[in-house]
Amino acid sequence: MPERRKKSKNNKPRRSSVSSSSSAKALKLRWVVGLGYDVHRLVKGRRLVLGGVEIPSNVGGLYGHSDADVLCHAVADACLGAFGLGDIGEHFPPSQPKWKNISSLLLLDWVRVAVEKKKGKIMHIDSTIIAQEPKIAPYRMRMKAQIAAALRLPPERVSVKATTPETLGALGRREGIAAMAVALGQY
Repeated sequence: MPERRKKSKNNKPRRSSVSSSSSAKALKLRWVVGLGYDVHRLVKGRRLVLGGVEIPSNVGGLYGHSDADVLCHAVADACLGAFGLGDIGEHFPPSQPKWKNISSLLLLDWVRVAVEKKKGKIMHIDSTIIAQEPKIAPYRMRMKAQIAAALRLPPERVSVKATTPETLGALGRREGIAAMAVALGQY
């Protein structure tokens, strides 16, 4: 049953306790949402970095021009998309040597600055890693802290989850790792 608004003694709806100036300001805020996804294949001889955290791995590391951190890349794409700023391939093309082996946390910091230049603010990140292995739970809090620091967010505004593909497909065969993220922001 829908909740009814309380009425005053003269049977008229009560006014909100929010002042008209703060409600006008709230109406002027523009909420934006972006979605990011990244996947890289696993190769021997590379270190595995997820969410800015190096993880011991029997299956190798992710292949890519930067550190190939799929979690940070998905978060970066979500933030860029929310504010209409393109994608990481546009801003950090693999054809440029300066991005070779760079920490994806530095890319996240660059994305945060780009959003702020557009008068935006990243408010919340929700992300999921999709990997058959390694187990993410022992590293989750460190990943969350690293991403929060790069985006200058309180850690409680960053969510890092993980799931397995249940041995299905390329990810299930341990050929790669994927991540997806949603960014909530406002102008």
